[in-house]
Amino acid sequence: MTSTAFITHRDCQLHDMGSYHPESPERLTAINDHMIAQGLDSYLIYHDAPQATFQQLKRVHTATHLERLKRASPELGIVHLDPDTAMNRHTWQAALRAAGAGVLAVDLVMKGEVRSAFCSVRPPGHHAERASAMGFCFFNNIAVAAAHALEAYKLARVAVVDFDVHHGNGTEDCFRADPRVLMVSTFQHPFYPYSGTESPAPNMLNVPLARGADGEEFRRVVSDLWMPRLYEFRPEMVLISAGFDAHYEDEMGGLRLLEKDYAWVTGQLKLLAEETAQGRIVSMLEGGYALSALARCVIAHLRVLGDL
Repeated sequence: MTSTAFITHRDCQLHDMGSYHPESPERLTAINDHMIAQGLDSYLIYHDAPQATFQQLKRVHTATHLERLKRASPELGIVHLDPDTAMNRHTWQAALRAAGAGVLAVDLVMKGEVRSAFCSVRPPGHHAERASAMGFCFFNNIAVAAAHALEAYKLARVAVVDFDVHHGNGTEDCFRADPRVLMVSTFQHPFYPYSGTESPAPNMLNVPLARGADGEEFRRVVSDLWMPRLYEFRPEMVLISAGFDAHYEDEMGGLRLLEKDYAWVTGQLKLLAEETAQGRIVSMLEGGYALSALARCVIAHLRVLGDL
């Protein structure tokens, strides 16, 4: 069995929020180009992301949110939902594909066709709340995937791990106080979206990091706080909100992680999955806006995920 699936779709590169927006189509191009340059492309199983269905989306989003987004989709030009988050005529399809990638990833892993899957998709998802789009996000891709694992495969426990530079407020909103989900996260604080530190639910382990925190501090948090809680929880699947904007080259934030830190944390999560979840890991791209650093970090992540 080939180890890792790589799920993407050309629709994800058609979503465009304007020529100067950091969440750009070039992000996926940079990943693809570096993967080919490093010779990893031949070791992965490629899949086109399907469109998520309304039934799958409504496990974590309100029907009103879905209808409002669909109505907002423009025929021409760009429509802003907020100062950071905009739609062009391709955004709706791209967002359906991004969420659908997570659903397919769960299916492939649960059916034993692959051990792990990486979804190279945009728009990202972890800021999208049950009833609102925000922070470049429209549907909460990782939440849709986690809900699919819980509902379609009747898993009792899934873990969501988020190391993006921004707190995954949307994922927390979707699963707050759902005992079947444990979410562990690190994020720069104080920083957008200015959440995650005020009375988190019991199933949320949110660890804020001060601006300037480096890989040594990140590893200490993972080793001392995340991993004991994750092993105690014993997830049957591990889902990763893989944001790479905590890299020191990424000017979006102020953390100082390196490629080797992302490779290391991926290895820690892989050991966890092998012990408690039959090796089952689904990883989905979130942030990462310095194109060279993003591409290098994704490849470091994939090398560990796929034993490449």
